[in-house]
Amino acid sequence: MTEWSHFLGAMMLALVRVSGMVVFAPFFSSTSLPVRAKAVFVLLVAYLLAPLVAALPDARADVTFTAVLGELAVGLIYGLCLALLNEMLLFAGEIAGLQFSFSLVNLLDPNSTIQTPLLGELFQLMGTLVLLGAGLDRLLLASMVRSFKIVPLGSYAVAPATMTAIVRAAGGIFLAAVELAAPVLAATLLVELAVALMGKLSPQLPVMSLTVPLKTLTGFAVMAGALALWPHFIERQFDSLLDFAQKLIAAAPAGIRG
Repeated sequence: MTEWSHFLGAMMLALVRVSGMVVFAPFFSSTSLPVRAKAVFVLLVAYLLAPLVAALPDARADVTFTAVLGELAVGLIYGLCLALLNEMLLFAGEIAGLQFSFSLVNLLDPNSTIQTPLLGELFQLMGTLVLLGAGLDRLLLASMVRSFKIVPLGSYAVAPATMTAIVRAAGGIFLAAVELAAPVLAATLLVELAVALMGKLSPQLPVMSLTVPLKTLTGFAVMAGALALWPHFIERQFDSLLDFAQKLIAAAPAGIRG
């Protein structure tokens, strides 16, 4: 009876940690996946992990409010850090959409249920394809499993510095989005400068009617050429965010984890 209660306690805490990650992490948080499928997936992972993580040194399988809050915090750190990847792709798509003169072309994002730019949806779909094609979803699950060794079950508590670090990391998505959209941004800017010079040299030229189609065609051509580079950029951003989440978890004070 004691072993059975110990197993259930470990399974419950593992369930909370994995659920926190699934709520926000890319691909796993998509509303395209049925809620029941997510629930079954989380239950299976927790069931398989429970006997392993409960046997690790310093693991505490007692279901207390502090333990549940700590496990939820670990999962949310993973989920929130990696959710910045989706925000970076969305912002990069908005920058590209403005340069394509698509600022009024919006779609209803099924994940956030808000109006998002057309190219933002395209970039997010591309990010999902890269995530699945490169096996980054399995890498995330492997990192989550390793986190039980770094932070034993039921022994983590949130530090204020952790939340501050996540907020600061969120500011980095703007620079990363500009870097991702830089080829399109530079090409369309050059087109604007070229058309402006042509308008100065030939005032009779209908500059306003030429700017939008030239920018759009040039932007699409550059974007098609940059598709060979963007997957590597997205993979690097995912790896850096995953490493950042691992460092935040591993940086818990010794008194909290011991």
